[in-house]
Amino acid sequence: MISLNLPNFDIKLRQRDDEQTEIFDFLRQRYIRLTPEEWVRQHFTHFLVEHKHYPAGLLGNEVSLNVNGVERRCDSVLFNREGGNPRMIIEYKAPSVRITQKVFTQISSYNSVLHADYLIVSNGLNHYICRINYSDLSIHFLPEIPDYIELQ
Repeated sequence: MISLNLPNFDIKLRQRDDEQTEIFDFLRQRYIRLTPEEWVRQHFTHFLVEHKHYPAGLLGNEVSLNVNGVERRCDSVLFNREGGNPRMIIEYKAPSVRITQKVFTQISSYNSVLHADYLIVSNGLNHYICRINYSDLSIHFLPEIPDYIELQ
């Protein structure tokens, strides 16, 4: 796997009998098939917890939801402490995938159901974060991923 624009962490890999490589997902507490997108997810979630102080217990990977009658999955969701409402949705792409309007449309469709305050899109090389202000329906792109304590 290629080097990402994210800090390294203690990566736990294993080979299955069928030669498939798996990576340990510390949030789901199990090994997951290693794909380029999973490589990004694991780096990003470790970055949030270890460097930005996001509580691991409030993060979920592969969170199911229903969008217009279609079962979908958010790559990662940060929930709040009060009632477990979504605060942030994160969409990952493989490093070879460009971040385009299509990716923002995808995460926006998830947010039409979840109504999170923050949306992040990352391919491990480029990261985009925006805060949504529901009172005036504006979207503000932030220069960097905020520390957990900075989330408003």
